[in-house]
Amino acid sequence: MKAKTIKQVIRAKVDAWIESIEDDAVRALVQGNTIVTGGAIASMLLKEPVNDYDVYFRTKEATKAVADYYVKRFTPQNRNGIPCEIYVDSEGDRVKIVVKSAGVASAEGAEKPYEYFESRPEGEAARYVAEVMDDPGDIIDTLDATKQAVAASDEPDKPPYRPVFLSTNAITLSDRVQVVLRFYGEPDAIHENYDFVHCTNYWTSWDDNLVLRPAALEALLARELIYVGSRYPVCSVIRLRKFIKRGWTINAGQILKAVMQISALDLTNIEVLQDQLTGVDCAYFCEVIAKLKDNDPSKVNAAYLIEIIDRMF
Repeated sequence: MKAKTIKQVIRAKVDAWIESIEDDAVRALVQGNTIVTGGAIASMLLKEPVNDYDVYFRTKEATKAVADYYVKRFTPQNRNGIPCEIYVDSEGDRVKIVVKSAGVASAEGAEKPYEYFESRPEGEAARYVAEVMDDPGDIIDTLDATKQAVAASDEPDKPPYRPVFLSTNAITLSDRVQVVLRFYGEPDAIHENYDFVHCTNYWTSWDDNLVLRPAALEALLARELIYVGSRYPVCSVIRLRKFIKRGWTINAGQILKAVMQISALDLTNIEVLQDQLTGVDCAYFCEVIAKLKDNDPSKVNAAYLIEIIDRMF
């Protein structure tokens, strides 16, 4: 797909999403601070179906405002009847969603926070999201077909771009929009958290500009994974499985780069290990972390880790 077409498709999608936002202040923040990057642009360049559009924001103010807006609209019906308190925590440099389960208490008597859906059986969350998000359909390859990007809601009796799934790090909306909360900033700052160069093309709402990086285009043409470094190299290595199944290749040097970054981490620190597994699409890891904390919350015991992984996987 041509760059001009990709830009118009993204612009149409973002405009339709913005139109659904009922709060004027939040709408203005989204209009002036949205970044679309990641797999959607890569898929369009490869003429493959777009699974969803990952959106980020360049300011903490916009990130928190959008998080607050959709948390308020995440109704008990969305929660499958689960009674819980949901709020946005914006302390420090993070914006995250915290869900507290009614009646669940720790040994100290305080409520225990947990991540919504992330402790459910493997695949359940993905199936749930697939049911409420519309079919990606055929790839859009003409300007007239941008209408497909803003098609009617997947369920006509329900509003478009409604929140259907919450996690600590992101909000999934119907109609294929994923609002990422964990990172915000200018595009270059966002991409410091990206691992492979082919995902670093981006579009910005404030100037309607599409940036296609030469290195990203070269990697896409060759379907070759080029590791550019990440804050989460453990997650990157695990994600390799997905790309390899899709026919991508990676050379030993790229894997070594990730391994070198991993070697600098203290994975015996359970908080470091848990943070490194952020973004890994496998609910079993939540259970692994929980069992490690039950065994020794201060330190990861390698022998015990091997035992529970063998048992679960």
